[in-house]
Amino acid sequence: MNRNVPPNEKKLKRFIAKSLQPVVRFFSKKQYISLQYRYITHHKLNWQTPTRYSEKLQYLRLYVYPHLDLVVNYADRVKARELLYEQGLSEYLIPLIGIYDRVEDFDFDALPNQFVLKCAHASGFNLIVKDKSLINYEEVKKQIKKWQKTNYGRKTVEPHYSSIKPKLVIEELLREDNELPIEYKIHVFNGKAKYLYVVTGREKEIRYSNFYIDWTPFPGAQFNYWKTKDPLPNKPDNYLEMIALAETLGKDVPFVRVDLFSINNKIYFNEMTFTPAKGTLIFADDKADYEIGEWLDISNYQKKNV
Repeated sequence: MNRNVPPNEKKLKRFIAKSLQPVVRFFSKKQYISLQYRYITHHKLNWQTPTRYSEKLQYLRLYVYPHLDLVVNYADRVKARELLYEQGLSEYLIPLIGIYDRVEDFDFDALPNQFVLKCAHASGFNLIVKDKSLINYEEVKKQIKKWQKTNYGRKTVEPHYSSIKPKLVIEELLREDNELPIEYKIHVFNGKAKYLYVVTGREKEIRYSNFYIDWTPFPGAQFNYWKTKDPLPNKPDNYLEMIALAETLGKDVPFVRVDLFSINNKIYFNEMTFTPAKGTLIFADDKADYEIGEWLDISNYQKKNV
């Protein structure tokens, strides 16, 4: 990969790519994903016999996950909470303040000083409020309404999001030592947890540390030029319980990343992600893409003449 592209050429490429995106996306999702994958990773996407982890994610993204009700429901922040309740896992849910159809349905003044607002139908459409007095509520309302009007699945070509109702979930803000807590993102392949990365320092210097599931460092899995924490974070005391929860939630899908917090030895469920970074991952060591790909068997989901 040539990383020494002149800045002006980079800007021109980005401008051309962004200009063409809506047109290509409209006429062919497959072509759009192929071009996006090539543009970001510099690899040609093999649809017929995918071997890379990132390639298999593209196949699941387009051909499998939009048609699996369980995936759609778990990606929905409202229905995911309901599914955990049904499985007797409600102890892991973040305390709920409320679920609403519209921003007008809740009283901002009645909310606690700290909370998190999440859109049910998207990844990243979140509002973390650490001090309500610092919020311009009219501006916030505009942003939330914009989020709710966005067909996230269509915009990102992650179709499993498209049928999710854009409800609003408001939860308590979790804190640890007066900071946002460490997050453990456990990757489950065909029901077995194989590796994870740990997110630290969200309010200072954010870092991402990759480990095999036995907590052996896995530096090759670092992706998209993120930085690793030094020294590496310690394994939590309730780590085996976290793995068990992730495998329980991921047992009936080919792949999912289960995001968890652990605060004072208590585990909290955050969300489930089925196409991390839309599968456009640039690994620190390209061999990791193949190694992880070997853990993911999608043969039961593949069809001919794709």
